[in-house]
Amino acid sequence: MVLVTGACRFLGGYLTARLAQKSDIERVIAVDALTPSKDMLRRMGRAEFVRADIRNPFIGKVIRNYDVDTVVHAAAASFVPRSGGRATLKELNVMGAMQLFAACQAAPTVRRVVLKSTSEIYGSSAYDPVAFTEDSSARRPPREGFARDSIDIEGYARGLGRRRPDIGVTILRLANMIGPAMDTALSRYLAGPVVPTIAGRDARLQLLHEQDALGALEHGVVAGRPGTFNVGADGIIMMSQAIRRSGRIALPMPALGLRLISSDITEDQVDYMSYGRVMDTVRMRAELGFGPKWTTLEAFDDYVRGRGLTAILDPRWVVSVERRAVAMAQRLGS
Repeated sequence: MVLVTGACRFLGGYLTARLAQKSDIERVIAVDALTPSKDMLRRMGRAEFVRADIRNPFIGKVIRNYDVDTVVHAAAASFVPRSGGRATLKELNVMGAMQLFAACQAAPTVRRVVLKSTSEIYGSSAYDPVAFTEDSSARRPPREGFARDSIDIEGYARGLGRRRPDIGVTILRLANMIGPAMDTALSRYLAGPVVPTIAGRDARLQLLHEQDALGALEHGVVAGRPGTFNVGADGIIMMSQAIRRSGRIALPMPALGLRLISSDITEDQVDYMSYGRVMDTVRMRAELGFGPKWTTLEAFDDYVRGRGLTAILDPRWVVSVERRAVAMAQRLGS
């Protein structure tokens, strides 16, 4: 019996649909404070939807009444809800996780908890290692928002594992996700005709295709093992390369200028756009037994195709200008 939180979100809803297709899973319960769209409910098939706010103790009754043995927490939000500010987001994320894990601790049937976490807990800075391992700590810890909440949520999940050692807790730190269907801050940032960038910086991006993110969560449910695992695709793409491949136009500016033109951009996001982030995924393959199907480059190109992004400028013209600039530089330097 599997319970999935965040049924209205992309990952929670589509994961529920995947699990409902597995004949060896007796029952799938989808939970959210809001009702999913008709299309999502149809995709969920035989899964049962229960409208419940995980911040409410009622979630414990749901877990007990359905004899749930596996809980997937995929409800943590990375964006501020329309009806509230940062305080509301923190309450949704942190207080919701606290209540959910308390309910798991009190339920004797629960044996496995899978937590969707994020690579954002590592932060981004000029002093980062080439690749973060699961034992690495952030050189510049996140100061606010989803990343800060995720650090707290992971702490509560590990606390559950200590108090109930019979519950296997699997924490999946997903790299920044991208794909044709999933709406993320990164996909929106790269979709505009002009992409503001940090002057003098070229961030290293390790991505994860949306379908691989679903695959990792599904694997955590059916064949995962306890522990904390980085989940990211092979290879990296530089920010400048991503902008060129999507046919956008880069607009370099100072970090302060970027904050001034958009009040929604946080300091942590500016750091990410400056330096990026790359994780070591050896443990993902060797211990978790999972391997993404898409590389970082393939995931990004699928996003470009799926969103129908067309070049703002003719690529042939751009190449011609680059060649002339290189030739001029070589002549001046000789």
